[in-house]
Amino acid sequence: MHTPVMIEAQGLVKSFGSAQALVDLNLTVPAGSTMCLLGPNGAGKTTAVRVLSTLLRPDAGWARVAGHDVVAEGAAVRRRIGMSGQYVSVDECLTGRANLVMIARLGRIARPEAKRRAADLLATLDLERAADRPVRTYSGGMRRRLDLAASLLGQPSVLFLDEPTTGLDPQSRLTLWGLIGDLVGAGTTLLLTTQYLDEADRLADRICVIDGGRVTAQGSPAELKSRFGTSHLRLTVPDTASLARAADEISGYAVGPVRRLAGHRGLDLPVVPRPGLVTEIVRVLDAAGIEVDDITVQQPSLDDVFASLTRPVAA
Repeated sequence: MHTPVMIEAQGLVKSFGSAQALVDLNLTVPAGSTMCLLGPNGAGKTTAVRVLSTLLRPDAGWARVAGHDVVAEGAAVRRRIGMSGQYVSVDECLTGRANLVMIARLGRIARPEAKRRAADLLATLDLERAADRPVRTYSGGMRRRLDLAASLLGQPSVLFLDEPTTGLDPQSRLTLWGLIGDLVGAGTTLLLTTQYLDEADRLADRICVIDGGRVTAQGSPAELKSRFGTSHLRLTVPDTASLARAADEISGYAVGPVRRLAGHRGLDLPVVPRPGLVTEIVRVLDAAGIEVDDITVQQPSLDDVFASLTRPVAA
């Protein structure tokens, strides 16, 4: 059965003066899936979200969200989406419950229904005990969860999350990841931006890597790792005196620079993995009289993909 497309964009262009924020951006996100926009600061991720959520008008190209054109049918798009930006947008002087009821009322939800949805979301996001405290007393993780609750009041079919876990501690990030996973599991379509590679790997069905406003690659995490990643062989030896000799002996197996591991008696070699590679290298080192304490082959990671597809940020 054909899965409907909930977010679609073709040839999106957006400039601010002489700075091009988006350059011919194309996206397709099927219903009930998660697309992650991954890229460094200034790559164009937030601009893309703002265009798709009708907050910015594109200079060229077109986009549809939930079947509606983001320019010609902006009001219809806004009725179908929820959005949580990089910065928590709730009122610190109000309680969590009052914030949600107010936001629901601004969205023209009747007061009884606004109260019911607020109560349900406070329970779902584990904020019930803090519901009647001023938001200024909330931790960073609690504020993020409240902001997410606010974006869900309209029961959106499409959710935009712009770097939702920035600044959170590891436990709060895991909690939010679990909540996001539950939403997608229930059928919500998610477009997520992040700079965290582990977040993209954990949450995304597909990743769109953006740099300088341009899409440099798209695919599932596994596809991107296979196409752009590099496997690494790491080994440690008993003493630092053996490192230089070991590097000389096995440099022919490397497909890039051999690096010394900081703080370790070890080496890192980018390699093309194949059956028997580890055994062969151990034998070469043994024949040279070099002992090996440990040796492993690490599969490609999104770190490798990110490094190969994005430009270094100038200091």
